[in-house]
Amino acid sequence: MRIDWIDKLRRLLQTLAFCLAISAVQYAFQPEQSYGMPLAYSLCIGTLGWAFIDMGRHLFPSSAETGWPTGWRGIALPAGGIALGFTLGSLLADAWTGHSTWNSAHLRVSLGITLLAGAACTYWFYTRGKSAWLEARMAEVHGQATEARLRLLETQLEPHMLFNTLANLRVLVATDPARAQHMLDRLIAYLRATLAASRSVEHPLADEFARLADYLELMAVRMGPRLAYAFDLPEALQGALVPPLLLQPLVENAIRHGLEPQVAGGRIDVQARLLEGGTRVQLSVHDTGAGLGAAPAPHGTRFGLQQVRERLATLYGTAGTLELIADSAGGTSAIAIFPLKTHAHSPDRRG
Repeated sequence: MRIDWIDKLRRLLQTLAFCLAISAVQYAFQPEQSYGMPLAYSLCIGTLGWAFIDMGRHLFPSSAETGWPTGWRGIALPAGGIALGFTLGSLLADAWTGHSTWNSAHLRVSLGITLLAGAACTYWFYTRGKSAWLEARMAEVHGQATEARLRLLETQLEPHMLFNTLANLRVLVATDPARAQHMLDRLIAYLRATLAASRSVEHPLADEFARLADYLELMAVRMGPRLAYAFDLPEALQGALVPPLLLQPLVENAIRHGLEPQVAGGRIDVQARLLEGGTRVQLSVHDTGAGLGAAPAPHGTRFGLQQVRERLATLYGTAGTLELIADSAGGTSAIAIFPLKTHAHSPDRRG
């Protein structure tokens, strides 16, 4: 079994603090004696007792819930550890102070204090271990619930995007069959790349931009020169983790609500930036379209933006935000801000 030595050090320091408290109480009731005597006995007995119990529990099969030996061993271990700690600790303290534990009056007092303190300290560490296990389980369950919710939101977004694309394809079939065929080829390639990728709650921002480029190329088949776009992804942010399909609904909103109402179309700029000393990420989608007040937003657009807000809230809580801002020069900016999260692996770049 792997031993967490940092945790051992923490437990040792807690034991020493407990020993100091016991020696202070003893001195308060017997101020006529030197404080060094209760201090020596408390430290020697307490430290050795802790060592026998806390290190000895690794010699037996332990419960994952408490980290404590199961069955009769869970009772025998602290009993034996307290007995050994008292015996050897008393001998060590006797040699240290020059006194003897083994006269009847001193023996009864020392033994009583050791039994009470040993039982209290053992119970303290036992309950702390169980509490830590419960907290870890709660965090694990919360993480699983978050992952399930994010997957649900993503499965809602993907059919939404597919429905919008097929609706556009239906129009092109009647008006421009050649472009409809090209768009269908792009759609098949996009879906193949999407479905071939492993499903995950988060992926590198470089993958999100690559997926978004596929989508915009698909839209460019339908809109032709009416759609222009550019990406700005700094090298330092390519490995930042984001939920899949985070940016696509924002770009869909920019096309449907901003560019499509204009005869000339427009431009979409997607930008990633670090904020607040490199602790937060800002993703912005700016379009030069008709603006927020030009026309009521389609129902599908509202759905996409609401899903993005819910995904940010699910993954980041109140630290994840999404705002729509009308630009004074025309057009609209959608700005998402959330904490930076990365992993050690390099992003998977697609050609």
